Amino acid sequence: MSLLEVRSVTQRFGELAAVKDVSLSVEPGELHAIIGPNGAGKTTFFNMISGFYRPTAGSIWFDGVDVTAVPPNERVGMGMARTFQITEVFPELSVRQNLRIAVEITQGLRLQLFSRRGQTAATEARVDELLELGALGANADRNVGELSHGDQRTTEIMMALATNPKLLLLDEPAAGMGTKETFDTAVLIRRLHRKHKLTIVLVEHDMRVIFNLADRITVLAEGEVLDRGTPDEIAASEKVQVAYLGEKREGT
Repeated sequence: MSLLEVRSVTQRFGELAAVKDVSLSVEPGELHAIIGPNGAGKTTFFNMISGFYRPTAGSIWFDGVDVTAVPPNERVGMGMARTFQITEVFPELSVRQNLRIAVEITQGLRLQLFSRRGQTAATEARVDELLELGALGANADRNVGELSHGDQRTTEIMMALATNPKLLLLDEPAAGMGTKETFDTAVLIRRLHRKHKLTIVLVEHDMRVIFNLADRITVLAEGEVLDRGTPDEIAASEKVQVAYLGEKREGT
């Protein structure tokens, strides 16, 4: 059974159909990438998956449950976590404090940012696990706002992982990064996917990231599915090259 199944969803804003009759299935343990030119409907589609938009038509199923009308916070409780194009962290707090907030919320504990009173050994152990997983130990007690964009993004991804998701939704995780930060982020995503067997849906513009990480790719264009397949199949697709990859190469 697919972990995520999107069935013929459409999203209209007045007369504009931003997404038209799009379906998608993601198997447990899969890394599925969604790509397409600007205006293809990727963000709208992503917002429907994560619950920020309710489809005008169609349905979304997660882990065998119809979640079409389920709000985002309840989807998190069901095992669906998301990051955003603009990094969502608390910049005035340390990395450790950011992670602790996410862990405490997941554990249903009352927040204790500046005092260890009320903290459990399990909370601190989980924070330490996330620091190690994200290679953030050296920056654990620095304010997130002082860190590089790449380390801020890693902190956000680790906060998402604090919720123990079955499905991680990454919205352009390499956006605004240089070559080194992009490489480090791709290495982290690969480790989460392959070593920790995490199911991931990824929207990304950087084709180096997509073709090195994805098991399968869905290509959107003008709100519809243009093509889908393995990275090799998508790279060889003439219609994808014309609509997206060719356009990308012309601009490089």
